[in-house]
Order: sequence, then structure tokens, then C-alpha cells
Amino acid sequence: MRLLIIEDEEGLASALRIGLVREGYAVDAATTRREAIDKLALTAYDVVLLDLNLPDGSGFDIAAGLRSGSLPTPSGEDVRILMLTARGSLPDRVRGLDVGADDYLVKPFALPELTARLRALLRRDVRGSTSILRVGDLTLDASRQLAQRGERELALTLKEFGVLRYLMSNPGHVVSSEELLEHVWDENADPFTQTVRVTVGTLRRKLTTGEEPQVLETVIGRGYRLREEALA
Repeated sequence: MRLLIIEDEEGLASALRIGLVREGYAVDAATTRREAIDKLALTAYDVVLLDLNLPDGSGFDIAAGLRSGSLPTPSGEDVRILMLTARGSLPDRVRGLDVGADDYLVKPFALPELTARLRALLRRDVRGSTSILRVGDLTLDASRQLAQRGERELALTLKEFGVLRYLMSNPGHVVSSEELLEHVWDENADPFTQTVRVTVGTLRRKLTTGEEPQVLETVIGRGYRLREEALA
């Protein structure tokens, strides 16, 4: 799950990023409207955490642009928007929701409340689906960070969980290492490391035990695929 924090207070942006990374999210940050637009044009974010008061523009304009499609982004108009701002008046809250925000949280706030709001947004998937994915006997609950194969709960690291979620969203399709880096890691990830290969390797071992068939295969030169036919 990849998030973009748009917040001009660098100290707050850094603190939020640290807290959310610990919760298992991949997090990027922008401190200006221009920087935010550049990042949004390149990366498919699941949720944007948006401050309203930016040094070179308004968060209202960013939200309206995302909803109208006038700000191009790989996420399209489906990106979820959570406004984080000190502007807590009723007119501001109403305007924020009217221009396209999915939720509105007034500063100061506690990190547990923010993460609860994020989980609620993920349960209310904008495409009409739920946060629970099922492929064969694999079940993944994104909002509760739980994964199972049959009755067996999988003890996954945060990155393993993120990789499995992305593969389960694309069952039967070959997913490249570059795609996984983009959707599971953040912009600070080194594309030349072996982190994806290592994470996929440990995830593969956790998915299959005993006589179970391998469900996660490497397609040489292309990437990785979750084999639907191998899942009971």
C-alpha cells in the first residue's frame, strides 16, 4: 500500500512518514504543490494525505484536480484522499468533502486515529470491492493485515504482506520486480538491490509447506506469478 504525504511542515511530514512506515505502508512525501504534482504524475498512490496550506498553492485545488482528472496520475480518479489540516471550521470541512476528499482529519491528531482512518478508507475501496482478497485457498485482509492459506495463518513481514497483496490483486499475471518496487517499496528503494528477490523467496517458503504445490513461481527474465491453478 503506497501513500503520498503532501505537507509543507517538514518535521511533521517526517514524523508521519516514520510512523506510517512502521505500520507497513510505503510512504513518499512532498512539501510543495509542484513537488506533489510531479510525484502524482509518476506513481500510482493508493491514498494521498493532503494538507490544505501549501507554500505554492492550495490542497483544495489538488483534490479537485485529482477528482476531475485534470491532474494526470497513474491512479486515475480512484486515488483516495485524506485531508490533514489545521483548518477545522465547518465551511472548510464541507468544502474539502465537496471537492473530492474521502475523509477529513483536523490537526492536531494522534497517529492511532490516522491509521484507523486509513484502514477505514481501505475497507471502503473506491472501486466497490472490499479489502479482503481471495485466490483459491489464500485469503488476505488488507485492513487487518492478516493472511491465511486455508486455516493456516501466515506469519509475514510487512514487505512480504505487501508483495502477496499485489500478487493476489493480479493472479495469474507476471509481475515484474520493477512493479513490486513501485507498489510495495517507496521512492528511496534502491532498484539495483536484491530486496525483491529475497522477499519473494521468503514469501514463497511461507506459502508452501509439506506436500503443498508451489504457488509462487519465478518467470525467468520477466518476474513472478501467483499460480491460481495450484491453489486448492
